[in-house]
Amino acid sequence: MPQHHLPASPETCAWGYFDAAREPVLTVDSGDTVVIDSVSGPPEVLPGGDFHVPPELYQIHERCDRSTPGHILTGPVAVRGARPGQVLEVRILDVALRQDWGYNVIRPLAGTLPYDFEEARLLNIPLDAKAGTARLPWGLDLPLRPFFGVMGVAPPKGWGRISSIQPRAHAGNIDNKELVAGTTLYLPVFNDGALFSCGDGHGAQGDGEVCITAIETALRGTFQLIVRDDLSFAYPRAETPTHHITMGMDPDLDQCAVMALRDMIVLLGETVGLSRHDAYTLCSLAGDLRITQTVNGCKGVHMMMAKDLLRR
Repeated sequence: MPQHHLPASPETCAWGYFDAAREPVLTVDSGDTVVIDSVSGPPEVLPGGDFHVPPELYQIHERCDRSTPGHILTGPVAVRGARPGQVLEVRILDVALRQDWGYNVIRPLAGTLPYDFEEARLLNIPLDAKAGTARLPWGLDLPLRPFFGVMGVAPPKGWGRISSIQPRAHAGNIDNKELVAGTTLYLPVFNDGALFSCGDGHGAQGDGEVCITAIETALRGTFQLIVRDDLSFAYPRAETPTHHITMGMDPDLDQCAVMALRDMIVLLGETVGLSRHDAYTLCSLAGDLRITQTVNGCKGVHMMMAKDLLRR
């Protein structure tokens, strides 16, 4: 299985946006494995002291265009043979820390409680990769569960350049904490090559990401990228070893729930042949609707369905 390495640099990173017009920085074959380095954060979040800061982050701060608010994304990676209407299967083989700190920010007029906190706060949080914990200021050692908040393909060409903040059909800033190493993300393809990018590394996050940030940090992800011409759907899905996941993203949280539920009903029909009525019943009896995040403009809900309920 060929393996490629894509470092983070001013040449390989886009700050704040997805754009189908952005040229790929790496092209691979379907089935190849790509190790992608990410960095996170503007200059004002850098810690003092002896923490390790990836040196390329300083270069990105100096040289990358910051005119579009959003995340630092590494990519895009083009996958040969990917065509609009197909699906890109993204197997998340490994996610590892690249630094010994993360940060969390509360910003007035942002987050789930935009009017409750009038002062901004920045926390630099020490991370212990060996112990797998983050040390919070009040003494709690919080278990780490790293994942990429942003994984996505290029959106339809007609959308132009869009901020990485709002998740949509191309995925992007979905902030789904289930997507750790060992899980798979399925993305509808809108452009030749699919054009996969990732960033927004998280050391840990709760469902909701309510204060607008998780433990933001630099990660190294190992992905296997596979073009699926036997699948065709218009919205992201995911799979863990134990569950199927469907998603909905919209400014209205109720609509997010509707989208995730409708797609799970379709998935159950596709995978085990349940009628729409039977699938709707099973979702009511055993499906779990969870709030993915409430802070990205387009909010998120995902539905989880245990695979062991679908075996015959």
